[in-house]
Amino acid sequence: MSRRTVTGAGVITTALLVLLFGNQAVTEWVHNHTNGANLWGWFLRQLTWPSWLLGPSDTVSARGVLSEDLRALLLIAFVGAILGMVSKGIAAGAGGFFLGWASLVFASALAAFLTAFILESPTLIQALTNAAAGSAYGLFVGWIVGIATASAKKVSSG
Repeated sequence: MSRRTVTGAGVITTALLVLLFGNQAVTEWVHNHTNGANLWGWFLRQLTWPSWLLGPSDTVSARGVLSEDLRALLLIAFVGAILGMVSKGIAAGAGGFFLGWASLVFASALAAFLTAFILESPTLIQALTNAAAGSAYGLFVGWIVGIATASAKKVSSG
């Protein structure tokens, strides 16, 4: 029987969230068919935040595509790095839940902050605004990663 580690569970869950809800088709559907003024539409819009694109369009430049795609990849990598560094001292359960949740908050803010400098005419204020949007994603979606990490098993160091 395979046992999932806290890091593995968090990375797999984050990657699934990005792949399932961040793809171009889902993102466009959510923005065209939901209303951000009701709870369900608002939550679906939060889920599509780390969007990724296949190529530039009329509304998104090549730099925008690179920024969004890199943001999605960095989000997954940063969650893995945070969980990998910290999860050794945390068992599953409540500690794993809060660790998984917090890792998504910090990773999404950092990924958004760093990728803001790829866009044309980047400013520090825009990078901070992007980081705030990223941390909001982590705050409202991170509980999903938290559930996955809470159900994982701690790796024995023996």
